[in-house]
Amino acid sequence: MALQIQLASTDASSAVCDALIVSVCQGSVASHPTVVALDKALGGALLEHIKAVEFEAKLDQVLDLPTLGRLKAKKLVLLGLGKAPELDSARLRASLAACVRANSGSTIRTLHLVLPEAEVELRAVGEGVALGAYRFSKYFTGDRKPKSELGKALIHLARGNASAADKKQLDLGVAVADAVAIARDAVNEPPNVMTPEGLAEVARGIARKHKLKVKVLDKKGILAAGMNLHYAVGQGSENEPRFIHVSYVPKKKHKKIVFVGKGITFDSGGLCIKPAAGMGEMKSDMGGAAAVLGMIAAVATVRPDVEVHAIVAAAENMPDAAAYRPADIFTSLDGKTVEIINTDAEGRLVLADALTYATRLKPDIIIDAATLTGAALVALGKTCSAFYSTEDELARSLERAARTAGEQFWRMPLLEELGEQLKSDVADLKHTADRWGGSISAALFLREFVGKFPWIHCDVAGPVLADRAKGMYPKGGTGHPVLTFLNFVEQAGRPSK
Repeated sequence: MALQIQLASTDASSAVCDALIVSVCQGSVASHPTVVALDKALGGALLEHIKAVEFEAKLDQVLDLPTLGRLKAKKLVLLGLGKAPELDSARLRASLAACVRANSGSTIRTLHLVLPEAEVELRAVGEGVALGAYRFSKYFTGDRKPKSELGKALIHLARGNASAADKKQLDLGVAVADAVAIARDAVNEPPNVMTPEGLAEVARGIARKHKLKVKVLDKKGILAAGMNLHYAVGQGSENEPRFIHVSYVPKKKHKKIVFVGKGITFDSGGLCIKPAAGMGEMKSDMGGAAAVLGMIAAVATVRPDVEVHAIVAAAENMPDAAAYRPADIFTSLDGKTVEIINTDAEGRLVLADALTYATRLKPDIIIDAATLTGAALVALGKTCSAFYSTEDELARSLERAARTAGEQFWRMPLLEELGEQLKSDVADLKHTADRWGGSISAALFLREFVGKFPWIHCDVAGPVLADRAKGMYPKGGTGHPVLTFLNFVEQAGRPSK
């Protein structure tokens, strides 16, 4: 059953539901209208208990109370949002998502959420509630299959009646969260389902829903187009590679941005095979592609005045008699020859041809997303993405977009001296360099294929797959960095003053 998220028109204090969540800001707990009404219904016991347990509504502080039949709601939850001046959309989204996730189990089918008296962005509310309610349970059967699920969430405004504009913003937030869920689902799907053709089907579904143009090249089409690096990576698998291009072209546009996603749907390492331990996580090696597809779905929902292209280089990297080998040399789409050093560094190869294709669209900006290196994960951990930019203002724009999204990015340097390690004795380039500075040298390799176009490379190896839930991210596929990319596009769509 699809979750319904709607604005409420009834009094929250008398709501009949499984859980009533009242979000409050620090310093205004005792004066919040719903808290006052609930305290009255409980004969003054609520405020007395709040004082006794020192609930101050600090950010993410939670007070969870059974109502024991004294209220129409079965459970009452007070959610602290911190100080009102510090409550931005990122904090609101993450706090609501975490609280809804904790209160949307099998015993909770209906949920009412009361917003704080502080001014909040209803789009962020819709995003937070929908992201928190996300579950990936399609493969559970029998006793593991959820007996019930959250079916309805009603949102109460502390300031009174909702307007048509309020409803529009809430609905927009829910639709954006649905786009993030596309990326989450793609990462969570097993690799026998989310093959390169599986990714192409996701793209076709987005295009059908939003009436976008989509182009998909099969294995023969990839070879005919001259994408020899992409072809080489996928030639050892029965699941043939796909090249995917989805276009959003509004009538009025300020800029053209091309996003490129690495879509390695499973990475065994090829002939340079990975250790068995942890190989199962390599189903997430298409996390960059998932984010790019989620982004184009979100863009088509928001409909900014920016032309946006989503390009995915999809392949499965497998060992086989036909697999590419170390010491092979291939000619890339832009004409540079590349010597293969390690077949487990396949992502930069498919990206190289995709980036060259992106330059031929003559964009204002190229942004790629890839689970590219373990080095980025070692440097920044599992919750922060590394990024590289050829222009300082472009980097600042991505940082602003990430802050609004509540996603972590850290700019890394393009150290020119490491580029010397990419020189081959027998071809124009080697595709890997020394171990040290591996994320940087990988970025320098990709830079060889973007020409003079302004470019950002995002190494998202850590955050696309989480081993535990935190904030707006669930365990498993997180949908990182869909919201950052969407915010970046929206920023670009605002005319400069």
